[in-house]
Amino acid sequence: MIKSRSFLKFDATRVPSPCFVVDEVAVENNLKILNRVQEESGAKVLLALKAFSMFSLAPLITRYLSGTCASGLHEAQLGYEEFGGNSQQGEVHTFSAAYSEQDLQEILKISNHVVFNSHSQWQRFQPQVQAAKALRPELRFGLRVNPEHSEGATPIYDPCAPCSRLGIPLSQLDTSQLDGISGLHFHTLCEQGFDALDRTLTAVEQKLGDLLPTLEWVNFGGGHLITDPSYDVDALIQRIKAFQKQYSVQVYLEPGEAIAIRTGVLVSEVLDITHNTMSLAILDTSATCHMPDTLEMPYRADIFEAGEADERAHTYRLGGMTCLAGDVMGDYSFDQPLAIGQRLIWDDMSHYTMVKTTTFNGINLPALAIWNSETDQLKIVKAFGYQDFRNRLS
Repeated sequence: MIKSRSFLKFDATRVPSPCFVVDEVAVENNLKILNRVQEESGAKVLLALKAFSMFSLAPLITRYLSGTCASGLHEAQLGYEEFGGNSQQGEVHTFSAAYSEQDLQEILKISNHVVFNSHSQWQRFQPQVQAAKALRPELRFGLRVNPEHSEGATPIYDPCAPCSRLGIPLSQLDTSQLDGISGLHFHTLCEQGFDALDRTLTAVEQKLGDLLPTLEWVNFGGGHLITDPSYDVDALIQRIKAFQKQYSVQVYLEPGEAIAIRTGVLVSEVLDITHNTMSLAILDTSATCHMPDTLEMPYRADIFEAGEADERAHTYRLGGMTCLAGDVMGDYSFDQPLAIGQRLIWDDMSHYTMVKTTTFNGINLPALAIWNSETDQLKIVKAFGYQDFRNRLS
């Protein structure tokens, strides 16, 4: 089923190919839902830049959300410079599985919350932490914990899988090393609904019930698919309110996909049609370069006006233009034969796409565009070329 429904009548020939196109109206609709959670629950919602970093939409996003969360120095800098951190209008929260001393020095200057992944890093960097705290008393520090409660269906995206390097297992949390720690962060979800969060919170409360009232804040992490039509937003609001009241803490949520889901597409073009046992179509986009989650998750991306193999009259295996044999999107069927130069529209391509693109094989990056589905205004925000590839190399 097509998710980015505002694009059903979008003319794909209006943009260069390949091109990511984001509907700012759809983004705002998601933001309104997230803002409702903030207003009615008292929680603060942050944009997870690892999922969606389109800072051209920062003015819109900062109207609704409380800030950004970063996975390292460069994302923290982006949040600080583009999403209101430098004006104190938006908080910047930073977590990394491990910090280098050089990166941490800069992170401490621009973040509101800095979360450590281990007791050892927290202790190792105490001189830097104390110096930063002296200069910025408002700076807060936290630890990421592993609730040892797994909700993930796909191991590569399960932070609580066996042998996970993410977070201190609750069985190893040393409460004697919490001096200076004002909050805890955990993350167990991936594209999941309220029930999975509810079970996680129950596990956390069972194991940390005595510690929670001593904290200032608790970050519930990301993976909350709050803006999906099936998500029980009312239950989330009530659960947060109860949690904050019981433990007297500020709750943070840091969704990424929920902000960008159903908001964008990837336009591509058919470059060639060949045959080897079955009909093959080679596109100017690439699974490995432009939509790697289709290979990593893996999942099958939907195409407008296309079906499963053999569902419609003409079936093709669609592949990218790289040398990787596995650069294949899958088998799709169409009512009419594909033609060279024909545009295809890939559905729901805003989140975890633009942030993951590569120039493997020297393949060009897709252009970036913002469209308004109400006014039909279209802006090509950025186009890429040889210099973008060359400047990454030496």
